[in-house]
Amino acid sequence: MNFLFVKSQIRVLGVDDGPFSFNDKYTLVVGVVMRGGSYLESVLSTRVSIDGLDSTHSLIEMINNSRYKDQIRTIMIDGIALGGFNVVDIEEIFRKTSIPVITITRDKPDDEKIKVALKKNFADWEKRWGIISKFDLKCIKTKHNPIYVKHVGINDKEAEEIIRISTIRGVLPEPIRVAHLIASGIMRGESYGKA
Repeated sequence: MNFLFVKSQIRVLGVDDGPFSFNDKYTLVVGVVMRGGSYLESVLSTRVSIDGLDSTHSLIEMINNSRYKDQIRTIMIDGIALGGFNVVDIEEIFRKTSIPVITITRDKPDDEKIKVALKKNFADWEKRWGIISKFDLKCIKTKHNPIYVKHVGINDKEAEEIIRISTIRGVLPEPIRVAHLIASGIMRGESYGKA
């Protein structure tokens, strides 16, 4: 897939999880298909187990079963994990959907803190850490604060251009911001928090 000329109406799937407590077994995950950052076309949903290992499979199923799958040009995920430390293997998603994937975080992840938390809480911490550390973290400057991304299936310039096209105001691309608002609104009755 060649993204040399990124169109302003590129269809992007933004993904974020809903709020949860660690007593919960599952959390809601919402995906929104948007054209650029301006037109909402569809809302998808699935669920993942808290601190489980099913986020990659759940996202692949949600995407591959969507009637919009052939139109989606990029998948954006808020962070590298959903439902706590249910780590998303972006390489596997790209391999099974043929759609490039970008993870986006506002704050630079503290790798040492993450590794300590994984070692403390998971017997399979090395597997989870291997997925988290698979791709280099890139810093992308925005009009506001920088954001930190990992991506597969596209180059740095293409990732940066897709993020620019899909960001309306603030730092977060609109597909992720809208997915967050919907997931939060469904789980809490009204959306709130940073989106």
